[in-house]
Amino acid sequence: MSRVRDIVQDRELYYAEEYQTVAAVARKMAELHVGAIIILSGHQLRGVFSERDLMKRVVLEKLDPEQTLVRSVMSVDISTVDESATLEEAMEAMQQHNCRHLPVTRGGTVISFLSMRDLMNYELARKTEELHHMRAYIHGAGS
Repeated sequence: MSRVRDIVQDRELYYAEEYQTVAAVARKMAELHVGAIIILSGHQLRGVFSERDLMKRVVLEKLDPEQTLVRSVMSVDISTVDESATLEEAMEAMQQHNCRHLPVTRGGTVISFLSMRDLMNYELARKTEELHHMRAYIHGAGS
């Protein structure tokens, strides 16, 4: 059974800090090609800032992204998942909390960030590998 750690191992943790401006965080997200980023204060999880937060809480509210601190517009009611959780448990948590990203923890400390896309890509790679094995078996059995 696959675990969250199977997806996030060896992955660098990208994050921003709560005192940064929305503009600085948005630039970082653009550079990293991500739609959401963890917000920390030291090593403490403070929230998540997403493209949805940018649109709803900054653009629609006509706030200045160069002056607005990310801590005032980030999502703070954040669910997390332990690295030992199964992929099914992570998917259920995303569905239950209506989110597409989950901070991953080890012993209560954030170590990574998991997205719905990560889960889908992992499952697709697994299914593709299974298909290759089945084709090889079928071709081998026919010889």
